[in-house]
Amino acid sequence: MSAASVRSSVAVIGGGWAGCTAAVELAHAGCKVTLYEAARSLGGRARSVELHGKLLDNGQHIMLGAYSDTLRLLRRVGIKPADALLHLPLQMRYPPGSGMDFVAPRLPAPLHLAIALLRAKGLAREDKMALARFSTSARWMDWTLYNDCTVIELLERFDQTPRLTALMWRPLCLAALNTPPERASAQVFLNVLRDSLGAHRAASDMLVPRLALSALFPAAAAQVIESRGGHVRIGARVESLQAVGSQWQVRSGPDAQAFDAVVIATPPPAAASLLEGLGASPIPSFDYEPITTCYLQYDPALCLDLPFYALEEHPETGEWGQFVFDRGQLDPDQAGLMAVVISASGQASDLGQDALGAAVAQQLARALARPGFAAPLWTKAITEKRATFACTPGLVRPGIDTGLTGLCLAGDYTSSDYPATLEGAVRSGTAAARAVLQGTAIP
Repeated sequence: MSAASVRSSVAVIGGGWAGCTAAVELAHAGCKVTLYEAARSLGGRARSVELHGKLLDNGQHIMLGAYSDTLRLLRRVGIKPADALLHLPLQMRYPPGSGMDFVAPRLPAPLHLAIALLRAKGLAREDKMALARFSTSARWMDWTLYNDCTVIELLERFDQTPRLTALMWRPLCLAALNTPPERASAQVFLNVLRDSLGAHRAASDMLVPRLALSALFPAAAAQVIESRGGHVRIGARVESLQAVGSQWQVRSGPDAQAFDAVVIATPPPAAASLLEGLGASPIPSFDYEPITTCYLQYDPALCLDLPFYALEEHPETGEWGQFVFDRGQLDPDQAGLMAVVISASGQASDLGQDALGAAVAQQLARALARPGFAAPLWTKAITEKRATFACTPGLVRPGIDTGLTGLCLAGDYTSSDYPATLEGAVRSGTAAARAVLQGTAIP
């Protein structure tokens, strides 16, 4: 996007990662941007909250080296990924004595995966053969299906073993799509694997934020917008949009302001409400999946041997956690704090705060074979009830074009070959900004 001398005015409604991305890109292009956010902080479903005097994320996130748009955007707002993110090689490592230990060396692709498979512990010969067969077949198919199906159906088609499915494919599917493999889209799952396992070595790296999510991007985005003459309005809910001549009138509380273009970057229900009666293309309804992150504070001396472990999930016996992160290895001020992630967490979140915290603590004590993990100083479960849309086969997602001049959408739910991830949100925000610039009178 090139800089512009004419400062066309653009409203961006919604201060999540998609909205912040669109606003930053438009500000860099020379537009005068006003960013509206109904909540008291930016970040949307990827934000930070204060808990027991600590700034914690409403959900523990992990990114991939394949998230090229996200990494580019961080650099654009002055964040250095090398400093802000812990870079780890592709791995699926369970606590010693359980599960499996799979970690890719830093070698050129696809040699790094071949070596990782040869060295993997906890997998039988038939498991390794199944993994090699899947990877080879997916590359031969160019990671593309003629007809979408569920992830489980895809795995059965390629004779993946029950152990490999439980220890590798299921947790990867939950982490990437936040949808159980029995219902998740195989094509979208393959898209993520294509860009990570099927690309250059660094694309498969796992990137864990060292900073709280609000500090990682939204706070820096706000500074960029305001430094370029824009405005960030927190706690400002937009009630209505109205076409006035060639402009759009945005009403928030008692104030109404006219803009040359508008990007709606709210969740789908709010976007549909704003579009109601305007003659725009309809936004389909979605099913949603929650994500729960259970924080457990221990004595600061208590830590993991690695920054994070995968956990064996057995809901029938109260073992809900899928990954545990040692926050102290990301931020020294959070020593002794563990974050346990439960994707597609509907049943787990129904247990209630105390019961879930106790169950997760017992799971950690058993998995790590360290009784001290059974007695945290405090626990807190944070559930994002509509964390992502359910990424099911053949899901119809709207494009960013509303059919109305100067009005477009942004959000991880819009049409894309990616699931609802930070990268998906950033890509949609970038696409929305481009669409605005193409349709706005900027030389």
